[in-house]
Amino acid sequence: MQRLDERAAVIAGWMTKADNDLTTALQTLKLGKKAPTDTICFHAQQCIEKSLKAALVYLGIHFPRTHDLSVLSALLPKEYKGWMSPKEQEQMTDYAVTSRYPGDYLPITLKQTRQAVSVARRVRKTICRLIPCDIF
Repeated sequence: MQRLDERAAVIAGWMTKADNDLTTALQTLKLGKKAPTDTICFHAQQCIEKSLKAALVYLGIHFPRTHDLSVLSALLPKEYKGWMSPKEQEQMTDYAVTSRYPGDYLPITLKQTRQAVSVARRVRKTICRLIPCDIF
């Protein structure tokens, strides 16, 4: 088990990275119709993934190296579940992979992109309520 100050540093690192991803998504979304929707959705997914990992570190729960939000969410205790629907978890996880590589997938609409950013903001806000500010 990590000491509290070591854990706090790891949590702060994850949350800083999550904040950076959310900021990137929000700023890029301002481009409107010219916005690269795949890039925005990737950063929205990354915000959620890193926020979940911060929560798991805070709770002292070991997690595997994965981008799968369903896997990470399943590790949370019951009282911390429900931040995302299973459908949202699946869709957001898809953005971690499909948005990175060219291939046979449908383009992401601006409406879907706004929804992805909304989910990221909601999850991050909820996790920020879980983790006391004085821990990092």
